[in-house]
Amino acid sequence: MIEYEDFAKLDLRIGRVVRAERVPNSRKLLKLIVDIGGEERQVVAGLAKWYKPEDLIGKLVVVLVNLKPKRLAGIVSQGMVLAAPCGNGEKPVILTVDEEVRLGADVC
Repeated sequence: MIEYEDFAKLDLRIGRVVRAERVPNSRKLLKLIVDIGGEERQVVAGLAKWYKPEDLIGKLVVVLVNLKPKRLAGIVSQGMVLAAPCGNGEKPVILTVDEEVRLGADVC
């Protein structure tokens, strides 16, 4: 169990995927450009096995924006697009919202 203060450290926001492409020489990775309300973030996600880049463009997604940047396949990832289930080989379903929400809105 964690305290609320620990949860509050996560900066979860709504973003829109504005560009998406396969990462060269990778079967697993996609490079997404996500608008989080006046700022675009580059996010590398292990979704290529299940999603075509063009199918993600325009989707409203939940993004963890205060994750420490990490280099994956030579590309800096500046956050994480949330999906479930994680890491068990099943198709991850990207967490989206089904109504229009202001880009950059906090998720709580």
